Amino acid sequence: MSDPRVQRMARVLVYHSLELRRGDRLAILATPLAAPLIREVVREAVRAGAHVSPLLQLPGLAEIIFKEASEEQLTFVSPLQRLIWEEYEALLNIESEENTSELSGVDPARLALAQQAASVMREIAIKRTQPGRRHDPQSLRWTATMFPTPAYAQNTGMSLSDFEDFLYSACFLDDEDPVARWGELHQQQERLVEWLSAREEANVELRGPDVELTLSYKGRRFISDDGRYNLPGGEIFTSPLETSANGWIRFRFPCSSQGVSVEDVRLRLEDGVVVEAQAAQGQPYLERMLAIDEGARRLGEFALGNNYRIQRITKHPLFDEKFGGTIHLALGASYPETGGGNQSAIHWDLVCDMRQESEIRVDGLLFYKDGHFVV
Repeated sequence: MSDPRVQRMARVLVYHSLELRRGDRLAILATPLAAPLIREVVREAVRAGAHVSPLLQLPGLAEIIFKEASEEQLTFVSPLQRLIWEEYEALLNIESEENTSELSGVDPARLALAQQAASVMREIAIKRTQPGRRHDPQSLRWTATMFPTPAYAQNTGMSLSDFEDFLYSACFLDDEDPVARWGELHQQQERLVEWLSAREEANVELRGPDVELTLSYKGRRFISDDGRYNLPGGEIFTSPLETSANGWIRFRFPCSSQGVSVEDVRLRLEDGVVVEAQAAQGQPYLERMLAIDEGARRLGEFALGNNYRIQRITKHPLFDEKFGGTIHLALGASYPETGGGNQSAIHWDLVCDMRQESEIRVDGLLFYKDGHFVV
């Protein structure tokens, strides 16, 4: 029998995250490892009256393409991909990798080349996925989630069954009515966004054992991820002014980027630019990423994690950036929907623990202390 939590997850995705309506066209991107969830999503989507197009990706194909393709092939944009982003009403990406280190041996420059070529698709996505026009008939509603595979479990040092429990709990799927639970989180985060939006100068001070940093989001917009953009959701985020960050920050939590493990990153910023960068592990990779382009040394995101079902690091941003009691900064591309203008081929999230002797003030007012919101 199918795990009832998978059935609940499908209902959350169809009715809360994607808000499918009769006649909607839904594309599903996943590997065959996610078959149990794909089947349940297709079942619920058909019941909702949607037209479903599952697009399965075989493990290992990306490595072949990135290692052996010519520059012309690397920069080719699929007409099928363009069709989905330009015309479909809904898109679901189910991360379900067999090997999370598949691309660890690929030159980051080749990865960046492909990302730069995809900028035309990002421009289309930006126009069709603006949070304020989610219910516009011409918009694209998209969601990213994960199906538990042995590779993800191994990365976190958990058995597969324990990782399943972790993932499903983070998605509120142990609750009798997870859709209602996500609705409650939506209300709470909207109140936080309203408070932040009311601050006139929008000057942020971050203080704690691992951070002494100031930045500003004046003129920018905070956005709530309440399980619609990611499942699990649970964060509020913006893009800071590109020249505003000054100070230092330490990210003790390890992270994995493109299959490469990087640990204990320390950054010092002046007028928004990273002027010093150190990592206890992965220093060469850190330096290569910062050198990809000019925008890679600036911040594209400032966010606060608000999912307190997540209390351990997984080395995967889908969970780590939602970790209740943390903040995260992203090096590289900002989110245009927040008003950000930083452009880069990378967007790399780094997580900082704020649960002890730490605080955040906005325009001098205490907003957050020791891992919890106080407004």
